[in-house]
Parts: sequence; C-alpha cells; structure tokens
Amino acid sequence: MTPTAMRIALLAFLVATLCAATGPFSLASAQSTSKSASRAAAERATVDLKQGMTLEDVQQLLGKPWRTALTGSSGAGASGGTLRWTYTWTGVSSGERNLNVDFNAKAAEQWIVNGWSWSSY
Repeated sequence: MTPTAMRIALLAFLVATLCAATGPFSLASAQSTSKSASRAAAERATVDLKQGMTLEDVQQLLGKPWRTALTGSSGAGASGGTLRWTYTWTGVSSGERNLNVDFNAKAAEQWIVNGWSWSSY
C-alpha cells in the first residue's frame, strides 16, 4: 500500500470512528428535546383546564393520568369524596413536575374538576 493510500485509509477510519462515537449523543439529545417538547405542550394544554370540566374533558385535554387516588369517601362516586389525578413530566434541567387535578363528585359517578396544582420534585 502506498503512503497516500495509507493516509486516505487512516483518515476514512478516523472519520468513521468519530461518526460512530457521536451517534449516541445526538440520539440522546433528540430524545431529551422530544421529552421537553412534550412537557411544554402539556404545560400549555393545562391553560385550558377549567373548573367544572368532566373526567372525559380532562382526559381528552391531558391524556391518561399517571396516578389516581380517591380520598375522603366511603365508596366510589359517593359525594364528599375527592378524586385526584396526577400527571408527571420529567424535564432535563428542572427535574420532575407533577400536576394534581382534583375532582369532586357532583353526583354518583359524576366527577367535575374542583382545582389543580403544580409541584416539583
């Protein structure tokens, strides 16, 4: 092999190695951008939350909750209880953000939004 061919082969090997080494970083960057974009879209959607919205309205707006909890009730749908839906988004720089949406029972199995709050962990 001639010295010129050797240099070209070495240069091609170096370029291939650099491309292979930086591949995962660009993929990780794209994934973190996607997560922060979906988090930003979800936070913008919460602007449309209104008191009196139904479970279906909230699920259509924000999607399925990450966690649900029923408190202060003797049975599902009994008046006096509070249903809480928790949505969680993980951001790159600010950690985890939770949105808690609280529902009160208007009647048996008829839940409406009473309020919501943000928390960070």
